[in-house]
Amino acid sequence: MMTNTRKLTILAVLSALSFLLMIFQMSVGIGFLKVDFSTIPILLALVLFDLRSSFLVLIVRSVLQLALNSKGAETLVGLPINIVAVFVFVLAFALIWNKKQTLKRFVLASLVGTLGITIAMLVVNYYYAIPLYAKFVGFDIAGNIGVEKYLLGMVVPFNLLEGLIWAVSFWMVHTLIQSQLKRYEK
Repeated sequence: MMTNTRKLTILAVLSALSFLLMIFQMSVGIGFLKVDFSTIPILLALVLFDLRSSFLVLIVRSVLQLALNSKGAETLVGLPINIVAVFVFVLAFALIWNKKQTLKRFVLASLVGTLGITIAMLVVNYYYAIPLYAKFVGFDIAGNIGVEKYLLGMVVPFNLLEGLIWAVSFWMVHTLIQSQLKRYEK
């Protein structure tokens, strides 16, 4: 049986790892839209513990980002968007895959999570990001790119690709360390 101290230690390590992975972002050809791999430790918290623990890792990672690696208004606008995307993706895995971890359910969770973040990011970008980037970051997406072109030509393809990258990278990591995870699970 795992003690609370051990659980908190593992969650702290996963939070720190998630924060470090968030620092290293990868451009996928759409300028300011970048993918990071901070979702992997958050999903590992889901596998090891539960949705609440993975949400805790997400929040601690985000607070560390604000405190130690903030880029001002860009972070203040972008971080909440990232939190929503990661939470939607992880929620799909919690509801579909985590209780019965089969390949079929993993693929289904990946598809639902990817479609979920794509839809969520359309809504979040339209109502939140576009107005705030114009107001606080000085980047007028509506004027420079056009809302429809931005949403359908950038946000949709980016989030479809991001979901695929998150799913494949998590599958690889989970497969590689699955035998080690058995020692720590619930």
